[in-house]
Amino acid sequence: MAANAIDQTRRMLSLVTYLRERPGARINDVARAFGISEDELISDLDVLPLCGTSFRGGDLLDIDTDGERIWWHNPAALSAEAAAPLRLAADEATALLVAARAVATLPGLREGDREALLRATAKLEAAAGETAGASDRLSVTFESEGGVFAEVDRAISERRRLWVRYYSPARDELTEREVDPIRLFALGHTYMEAWCYRSEARRTFRLDRVAEIRILDEAAAPPELELRDLSEALVQPSADDPEVVVEVGPGGRWVAEYYPHDSAEELPDGGLRITLRTPDPTSLRRLALRLGADGRITAPEDLALSARRAATEALAAYDGQEQGA
Repeated sequence: MAANAIDQTRRMLSLVTYLRERPGARINDVARAFGISEDELISDLDVLPLCGTSFRGGDLLDIDTDGERIWWHNPAALSAEAAAPLRLAADEATALLVAARAVATLPGLREGDREALLRATAKLEAAAGETAGASDRLSVTFESEGGVFAEVDRAISERRRLWVRYYSPARDELTEREVDPIRLFALGHTYMEAWCYRSEARRTFRLDRVAEIRILDEAAAPPELELRDLSEALVQPSADDPEVVVEVGPGGRWVAEYYPHDSAEELPDGGLRITLRTPDPTSLRRLALRLGADGRITAPEDLALSARRAATEALAAYDGQEQGA
């Protein structure tokens, strides 16, 4: 089961202590100690140099690797002697207090985390003194995505199945699904990767499109799947997915930049013949409508006919509105 965002943060905090006590630790030994792959460990190590007691020179963690061992060049940066007393301006204390109280109200937040947050908030209020009074007049209400995130995070932690009502913009419909969550990640928006029992396949769900969510009593048991590398793109079609051919004019060349594809052949008019794969070819009808005169689907034939029919219906509806105006 993949670690969620909170578990990853806990692991990285433990990693700091582990590395401080073991100068020159071997990468394979550290990865084995934390139960992660060497690639995951390297990813964590890429983040740690962005952390520290402040962003001033010398306060960030100076950690690197030669490919075999991990070296921490300034472990004293986290020592009690080096740590300067934390001083917050009034606006900083107010922002922290408002944010902490808002997070503490999130549905699905684990009780232990909520209690720890409330204790930290109480200490901050005492330290802020009169400044804390300003925060009492402010409040933050999270949009639904915050609650969805908390429920998904809890389901991952407790390894339980989820029921969701999810909006699919490609079909313009709400569907009900049972899923086993695998991980949360952010690429512009926040997403849940999960095993979907409706599709019987791995699927990615954007949290702001989840209309309703419920944690079920059933234990989550997604198949053993290799985690996808999301550094290139969110949409990564499989070689087994159906093939679709789209021809675009010069004004539609952006499609080749936006959609992962197998090939892009130059056309005499300056356009492209793009061959791509998708697990749901019907989702590309919306692309065809968006392209308008700048492109068309040419294969498979049934999808091309469906796209032309959708375009004709859209034009007819538009003409009807114009005549009624």
